[in-house]
Amino acid sequence: MSVNLKSHFALNANAWPYAEARKIIKRYNNKPPKKGYVLLSTGYGPSGLPHIGTYGEVTRTNMVRQAFEMMSDIPTKLISFADDMDGMRKVPTNIPNQQMLAEHLNKPLTKVPDPFGTHESFGHHNNSLLRKFLDKFGFNYEFYSATECYTSGMFNDALLQILFKYDEVMNVILPTLGNERRATYSPFLPICSRTGHVLQVPIIDRNVNSGTISYHDPCTHKRITIPVTDGNCKLQWKCDWAMRWCALGVDYEMFGKDLIESVKLSSQIVKILGYPAPAGFNYELFLDANGQKISKSKGNGLSVEQWIKYGPSESLALFMYKHPQRAKRIHFQVIPRAIDEYLTFLSKFSEESPEKRIENPVWHIHNGTPPNPECSGLSFSLLINLAAACQTDDKKVMWIYVSRYFPKTTPESNPLLDRMLTYVIRYYQDFVRPYNKYRTPSKLERAALKDLKVVLKGLNQDASADYLQIKVYEIGKRHKFNNLREWFKALYEILLGQSDGPRLGSFILLYGVKETISLLDKALTRESITP
Repeated sequence: MSVNLKSHFALNANAWPYAEARKIIKRYNNKPPKKGYVLLSTGYGPSGLPHIGTYGEVTRTNMVRQAFEMMSDIPTKLISFADDMDGMRKVPTNIPNQQMLAEHLNKPLTKVPDPFGTHESFGHHNNSLLRKFLDKFGFNYEFYSATECYTSGMFNDALLQILFKYDEVMNVILPTLGNERRATYSPFLPICSRTGHVLQVPIIDRNVNSGTISYHDPCTHKRITIPVTDGNCKLQWKCDWAMRWCALGVDYEMFGKDLIESVKLSSQIVKILGYPAPAGFNYELFLDANGQKISKSKGNGLSVEQWIKYGPSESLALFMYKHPQRAKRIHFQVIPRAIDEYLTFLSKFSEESPEKRIENPVWHIHNGTPPNPECSGLSFSLLINLAAACQTDDKKVMWIYVSRYFPKTTPESNPLLDRMLTYVIRYYQDFVRPYNKYRTPSKLERAALKDLKVVLKGLNQDASADYLQIKVYEIGKRHKFNNLREWFKALYEILLGQSDGPRLGSFILLYGVKETISLLDKALTRESITP
């Protein structure tokens, strides 16, 4: 498929990254901006350790970037911007040395000591973590630090413009504030030379010609006059966001649902500065297993590192791709389903037409070149149940069963499958084996299990998974279970020690007919209970 054909399909594709990319194309009508490239930005507040929401924003923005590059020859740049000059308002609960940090409240994050003792500041530590995991996933990005941008003078022109447009900016912000806050509000937050604190104090005077503001020191009550440039002060959040868009020339930036009102105000302010508001859209927030919003300071929810311990990064990228404007609970139990969905999309890709391929999530996950599927039909969930039936955490044992199911299959010829087995074993060890509870069969279930054993003993060697599945259904009907779901649930609880499980026809073939008969014998030797 030629590049032009890809571009044609992308211009008409329905997948959300293309819809977002078309916003950028409309912005410039396919003519390069004066800076020579389109800038996509992501923001991060290093007041706490990076969490999975940060990864999600970068991943999704990168998908929009890839979609744009399919449709346009304009160069692109992706930046990850850290608001590390913000004052630390509270101490996160998921870090060491909290008492030490409490002594540095209100200082810029890059002036707060690192509680881990590895970097020059808490902000530098968290920025390092962010860059480390973005690098791990191979993102092509540039990192920007607010501290460096303010102190190097990169933001000076935009800051002076805010000072010049001070009254217009205040007219946007003040109507959104309560009476008490209005009396003290200013876009500029001075950095106190005496304490190093980011101050929220009224501005008593400003001088556009000298580029300075004046305020009263909250402790000494002396009048202090400082330049608004070179890191002597920073901006309040909504003004800061607008100023950054203008200073850097941001063309696209996503934002969480909780920032919708902030975006509206920042968009008005950036237009006052003479720059159009970036294109973008709001995504829903991630929730933990209890439905609570994931927080950097609390450390609740699932981390990137935890996810990739039990599943490939591609499955995490798929989780981010799907329905970005729906709230999602993210916890360990969602990983197997995400992996199986990824494997399903990957298996379909090679059989799809060109226009369908660019709608397939794996296109966006792998930037148009997904790997070949390996051993389609072996789902993550099925392999977990294989481990449960074998009661093994030895990957070599797992490979014996897999190789019998797929002859001549080896770890060398199927590296993705080999990786999957590593994840399967970890997940089985931590989330399946500790909770397995095998129960004894009732009289009705015992009769049905004996029937299943007879059927398995009489099977032909070439029996298919579909044939086996039908036979299991027939046994459930024959023994008049009130609901066939009860029959399958009984099989899972009695044979595998859990309330749900795999498609049994596929499982029996993978585990082995003889081995399944032995599993039935083991279950039937348990003492019977009343129905």
